[in-house]
Amino acid sequence: MKKKKNLKFSIVIPAHNEEGCVGGTLQELTTALENSKFNYEIVVVADHCSDRTEKIVAERAKKDKRIKLVQNKKEPGFGMAVRAGLDAYSGDAVAVFMADASDSPEDVLVYFDKISNGAECVFGSRFIKGGSVRGYPKHKLVLNRIGNMIIRFLFQHGLNDTTNAFKCYRREVVDGCRPFLSPHFNLTVELPLKAVIRGYEYDIVPIKWRGRTAGESKLKLKEMGSRYFFIILYCLLEKWMVGSDYRRRDTPEN
Repeated sequence: MKKKKNLKFSIVIPAHNEEGCVGGTLQELTTALENSKFNYEIVVVADHCSDRTEKIVAERAKKDKRIKLVQNKKEPGFGMAVRAGLDAYSGDAVAVFMADASDSPEDVLVYFDKISNGAECVFGSRFIKGGSVRGYPKHKLVLNRIGNMIIRFLFQHGLNDTTNAFKCYRREVVDGCRPFLSPHFNLTVELPLKAVIRGYEYDIVPIKWRGRTAGESKLKLKEMGSRYFFIILYCLLEKWMVGSDYRRRDTPEN
């Protein structure tokens, strides 16, 4: 794909009861982005919050017009909140970023630089040289590595961290992967797998991750197992049976 000048970048942050984290996350992000060359907006999606999350974001949005607060008006869930953000962002490319400050703002800049230089998608991995993980509960880490190993074997895409939500896509990739099915965290698998299956090019880069210091994780593994399995099976069926029907029609330009 040809490089495009003057790209606008969007960051979508789904937030459900993140009053202890979201202010600090926005501060870290804006500090990193202010010192960069990128034109950006930050779209925070309030996912049926019952705490002060919305108020905190609204106060920051009054001071910084590049911060936008939107509502997930459909049923609650991480995937539904991200989907609301993907319907609301205005940029040429979008990154999904976690409200709990587990993702690194410096890695956002790496993503945007890759997109600026022609990448269609950028997938981060915490488990390649240069990546790091701090404060990951051991049982979740074991399940993560097993799950990602299975996904990598099934799809042969070279990525060992498919389940991580923090990724970046050009607008044409997001639109080319619609419609989305996942209402919950399984959207983190649906989006990259559809992008791969449908023929979009991607770069893999190392990223840093740290466990949250406030609030509690919204990912409940017992509840999510069957949902992950469903979306992986769905993507496999698309790949094996009707992949050509959904594959991109344009050819990437060099």
